[in-house]
Amino acid sequence: MTLLVGDGPETLDPILVGNKFARLERMRRAGMRVPDLFCIPAAVFDAALALVRVSQPPLSADPGERQAWCLAMAKGLRELTIPADWAEPLLAAFDTRFGKGARVAVRACVVPDPVAERDGHAAAEDSESDPFAGMSDSFLYVTRDQLLRRIAECWASAFTERAVQYRVWRGLDPTRARVAVGVQHMVEGTRSFVAFTRDPRNGDRCVVIAAAHGIGEGVVQEKADVDHFFVSENGVESELVIKRRMVGRPRDGGGGELSILPVPRELAEAPVLTEAEAGHVAVLSRQVESFFQGPQDIEGTITPDGVIHLVQSRPMVVAKRGASKRLYWCNHNITESYPGISGALTYSQAQEFYRRAFGDLYGRMGVPQRTIDANKHRLEQMVAFLNGRIYYRLDAWQALHGQMPIFELVRPLWEEAMGIVGPAREEPRWSKARALAALPGAMARMLRHPYQVRAFLRWWDELMDGAGDLSGRTPEELIAFYRSVWAQVSVRWGVTLTNSVYLLLELLALRYLLGKWTKADRRLLVGLLIGGPPNRSLRAVRGAIALAEQFAQEPRLKAAILDRSVASNRLWDDLMTERYGASVKQALEEYLAKFGDRALHDLKLEEPTPRQQPWMLLETIRPYVEQKLTVAQVEADERRSAAQAREELAQLCPGPVRRMVLRGVAAGARKFIRMREDTRFCRTQLYGLSREILWSLGDALAKAGRLDSRTDVHDLTISEVLGAFDGTLAGSDLRGLVALRRSEREKYANRAPSDVLLETEADVPLASALERASAVGTPAIGGALHGLGSSAGVVRARAKLVLEPNVTADACQGSILVARETDPGWLFLMMAAKGLVVERGTLLSHTAITGRLLGIPTIVAVPDATKRIPDGAMIEIDGGTGTVRVIESPPSAP
Repeated sequence: MTLLVGDGPETLDPILVGNKFARLERMRRAGMRVPDLFCIPAAVFDAALALVRVSQPPLSADPGERQAWCLAMAKGLRELTIPADWAEPLLAAFDTRFGKGARVAVRACVVPDPVAERDGHAAAEDSESDPFAGMSDSFLYVTRDQLLRRIAECWASAFTERAVQYRVWRGLDPTRARVAVGVQHMVEGTRSFVAFTRDPRNGDRCVVIAAAHGIGEGVVQEKADVDHFFVSENGVESELVIKRRMVGRPRDGGGGELSILPVPRELAEAPVLTEAEAGHVAVLSRQVESFFQGPQDIEGTITPDGVIHLVQSRPMVVAKRGASKRLYWCNHNITESYPGISGALTYSQAQEFYRRAFGDLYGRMGVPQRTIDANKHRLEQMVAFLNGRIYYRLDAWQALHGQMPIFELVRPLWEEAMGIVGPAREEPRWSKARALAALPGAMARMLRHPYQVRAFLRWWDELMDGAGDLSGRTPEELIAFYRSVWAQVSVRWGVTLTNSVYLLLELLALRYLLGKWTKADRRLLVGLLIGGPPNRSLRAVRGAIALAEQFAQEPRLKAAILDRSVASNRLWDDLMTERYGASVKQALEEYLAKFGDRALHDLKLEEPTPRQQPWMLLETIRPYVEQKLTVAQVEADERRSAAQAREELAQLCPGPVRRMVLRGVAAGARKFIRMREDTRFCRTQLYGLSREILWSLGDALAKAGRLDSRTDVHDLTISEVLGAFDGTLAGSDLRGLVALRRSEREKYANRAPSDVLLETEADVPLASALERASAVGTPAIGGALHGLGSSAGVVRARAKLVLEPNVTADACQGSILVARETDPGWLFLMMAAKGLVVERGTLLSHTAITGRLLGIPTIVAVPDATKRIPDGAMIEIDGGTGTVRVIESPPSAP
């Protein structure tokens, strides 16, 4: 048995040493700068198996027995004492090749099974057929005295749980595996990179480089902050981040868990690679691609002297032209409006809204009508109904937004807001030059925008005043009114969406100028967005606080609302019979008339609002009574936060002219934020009208015997409800439709939430494609909790997980609210909470905006927050840095 191979021809044989090491040796012999290595071939692994005292693999097909055998074998290999007649030559090779004081990387590689290779079913790591298997282990910075133990652990990785599961997934025998081990000199690099010789999203000839400070595992395992560089015939483009984390040597000194280190302050903002270095990496990467005659995934490191070393290269999977198209679906952003499971009624209303409102948007942004007409089918596709949840279909959005040349200027911010990552991103449809050429026209429209918003709000307020009480109208009158309102949405609502485009432009300018003129982090940008007149959503909350103040001033009334033994609906009846005075009744009725459509998840038509259940209002104001909250206090907190941001700006930007410009741009952004929230409240009222009309039509259908209950309309579409009256319904069995959809909805409700970003095949029916859909960019669980700081401040309190819409403000009082997402109806919960942590969202999301307006610490985009933060745990959040720390477990936890 050959114990090790180094420079002979055996090192080039994948059957002996695996594709990973055979490829590296070929590169080294071709003159590429690859660190020296030697290999322990797979035959030694076979001999090591014979030394482990474990029975033969089970002959039965029982997966439990086979997995148990594999885990026992892994344990035996891991604990194996390597015989002395093996150990001596291995250590001697270490001394001769690297020197006794050297450090090495010890890596495993699954090699092809000769029998399976002949049959065409080999599972081999880094091969053309399986380039990304990566199921074996690696250990870095290994010292001489650790070498033998790490080799044994590499052998054991053949039978780890993940390796066994992977082979089962591939349809291979989980008990059969062969491993070679490579021992490679550890280059002391200070910067590392991964380079793809083709754009992994579309196969274009563009070298894509991800680079970070520290060692390469920081890039590979996504543990470091990474800059991206795109090198094509047009030059080098970069996407840079503030670098705070990098990966260094293992904590135990060699081979163990890698350490996460802070990036030196002087390196945090500068690019990891200069433009010349990125170009050099691209040249080397293309040489490797040419050498292996195929696209490559290359890992490398750069030593302090600037020399580039290539430590690994494997074939990469490229999106082939003409291959099966992939579709991407995302609900990162839309769950603010439609969280969780929705009914058919809500989905069909959402589809109607997007079709009409965005059709109006594109015309207002200068898109020719013939282009809009050619893309009408995509307006129908903007929102999808996947397993009971509402998603965006991204290719429809990208095609529609791509009609606007100016969109390319704000695409990065838009993709961040939508949660679009990786292959779901699309190449720009217009050049930056074309986008800049369209900017003057957009700016001219932007100047007219505030007037258009005021006109929109006047129209909407008049429509709401004219709607009056709908309860006395006949089904025919209700349907006519519904169609009239939504017809006007088609030609008016686009103005509310152009606001988002202009807001992105303002934020883009503000972010750029802050970065150019100050060294401030994101906290200052967040602080500058605080202030200004309250929007309609905030007025709804302040109105509720004013009611709480009124309740608190009357001892008898205060005692009544704080008495939890009395049901809220009973107390409401007492209030409406003027038991506590006519002025209280009047104040409550006036509030309902203005804000009665605002509630948790108020865009979901199956959910009631205070318009249908007015006693919900009492559950909203009760925590404010307990907190002794006042409108004056809330306004003072907002002014204080805004003043702190202005003081920080004065310190970081002493130049008065520049400071004036920054304040002006920030004021413009605040103005667009206020207009967006005002029009979002109008959307709440629009859906409130639809809810009232459709529930009334459901009541009429139930009275006519077509449905069992008015709430059955939740499982019908808009066209089916209207068609049941006007003759456009295809079929007559409404009960059958309701029963089918209700059973599906209940089935989906019992499933775990779907991934945020999904990838499916385009050429098969969607229901079939969803069965094998894959997640894109799903963050791993574990490690520190970090998100996007959106409203500064540090607070410590118990976590309150809010996963369903039936939580009251009372339950959130004094806690830090933790949720997957929020919507405008959560304002009342936010007011009761001390801080906010959500899994989704961006700097522009409703959660972020409202947190700033309320002056409470807020963090959005915290991966898996609801899974990683236990309900009731004591946590501390820093809304400026975006960090979340779990201080202690819940009181009931062990």
